[in-house]
Amino acid sequence: MKLTVWTYEGPPHVGAMRVATAMDDVHFVLHAPQGDTYADLLFTMIERRAERPPVAYTTFEARDLGGDTANVFKKTLNEAYERFDPKLILVGASCTAELIQDDPGGLAKRVGLPVPVVALDLPSFSKKEHWGSSETFYQIVRSLADTKIKRDRSSRPRCNILGPTALGFRHRDDVNEIAGLLSYLGVDINIIAPLHANPNDITQIGHADFNVLLYPETGEMAARWLEKTFGQPYTKTIPIGVGATRDFIAEVRKLGHLVETEDLEQSNLPWWSNSVDSTYFTDKRVFIFGDATHAIAAARVASEEIGFKVVGLGCYNREFARDIREAAKKYGVEPLITDDYLEVEEAMAKAQPELILGTQMERHIAKRLGVPCAVIAAPVHVHDFPARYSPQMGFEGANVIFDTWIHPLLMGLEEHLLGMFRDDFEFNDEAGPSHISGHAQSSASVTELPTNVGWAPEAEAELRKVPFFVRGKARKNAEAFAKERQLKTISIDTLYDAKAHYGR
Repeated sequence: MKLTVWTYEGPPHVGAMRVATAMDDVHFVLHAPQGDTYADLLFTMIERRAERPPVAYTTFEARDLGGDTANVFKKTLNEAYERFDPKLILVGASCTAELIQDDPGGLAKRVGLPVPVVALDLPSFSKKEHWGSSETFYQIVRSLADTKIKRDRSSRPRCNILGPTALGFRHRDDVNEIAGLLSYLGVDINIIAPLHANPNDITQIGHADFNVLLYPETGEMAARWLEKTFGQPYTKTIPIGVGATRDFIAEVRKLGHLVETEDLEQSNLPWWSNSVDSTYFTDKRVFIFGDATHAIAAARVASEEIGFKVVGLGCYNREFARDIREAAKKYGVEPLITDDYLEVEEAMAKAQPELILGTQMERHIAKRLGVPCAVIAAPVHVHDFPARYSPQMGFEGANVIFDTWIHPLLMGLEEHLLGMFRDDFEFNDEAGPSHISGHAQSSASVTELPTNVGWAPEAEAELRKVPFFVRGKARKNAEAFAKERQLKTISIDTLYDAKAHYGR
């Protein structure tokens, strides 16, 4: 644990809150001091939920530390049960309360409530949010699943959908999209969990033939336990992008013993990517960073379906570092495994991408670097919970991805027109592209790195002909090229020599 301005993941109790908030008839009693209740805002403000998350805080104060904080916890537990009448109670401690070692699980047993109580061990100083959500869901499944269930396999194939939580990036719409796809394939859905599942649903989880794992960060640990306990295999393909969705369909058909039929193809992405103006995006340099599941999927879509060149790939959740390293090998890039946003910014500046795909953090980084950006993963801000239907998965998700990623970039014709009308009052460099930032930086506000290399006037004039969104990159390349060759002045010839050198 370290002090930071921004963080990709919260402590593990936030992950537990995401699972509890996603479910029905569940309440989470969190042993925590005043101040740790900030997490409520993540759900009410960012996700726009109409009600507070189902969490009761002990909110002990400094003066309570000299007394009996254990009794404070037991009182809060009893009050939560009486007020909310949950069918399942989760108990745990926040990072601060963990230090006083009150043992919420042991205290809950002594209270003896007439509903199941799942004690969560959430080591805040060694684990983080995604691990917390995975551990919480796993413990719920393990505690409630009826292991005596015998599945009747004479009916249509049946599956569980695992992984979606509250505060997840487009989880609501992904579930709807994939549920529709499974129905088309002839697969019935047993339960969806954690999202909208209740404790009784979890007891019936063994009635499925297999599991559809949409979000490994939350559901893989539970999926492995279900495979071992009930013999339920689970899907390994995440259906993000056209190619992955086709692979997912093939995997579902194999697990469900289904006969192949004509595919449900509803995505415009393949044709749009091959249309005349979209070929302008071929080999655009893209840097991708997020949670491992979305980052790996985005790299495949970017490289295979749109034609971008992946120049950077990384994730912040170290539990999936191996998967990122394997994916990075395919694109010949060095994997970036870090939860330090400053390292991410440094890597992106060095790679000089023309598009950044990342989280809300990378959106801020991209603004500082003057590079277009699209958000592909959590953590996200309020505008990444849109009112419209906007999945990332399935064929409709591929349509959404294409529109979202292409929107920040300038199309070939658009760039051509901007060049033609460069001196127009509305289209000059000072006006800037309204759809990217609304206002361009004035020349006085742009911070130039100190350099000992000078620019000849005619070279500066030539540089101004370069489109504004790559001009900074062209300047840096020319100056680096000149420094390597110990040139004191950059001429027009130097500018074009640098372009040829870095364009190889």
